[in-house]
Amino acid sequence: MLNVTVRPSCPADESGLARLAALDSARPLRGPALIAEADSRIVAALPLGSGPPIADPFEPTAEIVAVLELRKRQLAEAGRTSGGRLRSLLRGSLSHARV
Repeated sequence: MLNVTVRPSCPADESGLARLAALDSARPLRGPALIAEADSRIVAALPLGSGPPIADPFEPTAEIVAVLELRKRQLAEAGRTSGGRLRSLLRGSLSHARV
């Protein structure tokens, strides 16, 4: 069983993501991504934009990819909720503003 950490990608992950893409016979990810790391090694990654996940074919990563997809949905939902609250607050402030 792997102990996995999920985190956002950073520029220092570029070589690890390139290695992972090569292992998975996939194109390297472009842009921000979520990364699953085990033993200081990237075992799976999911772009935050569009595109398929990449994963180490020599590790059991199906459940790890499912966790990355769940986290991506959570982040997207949080972004929609936060943006909606902000718009509501701004509309309320503007409707009460005196001109």
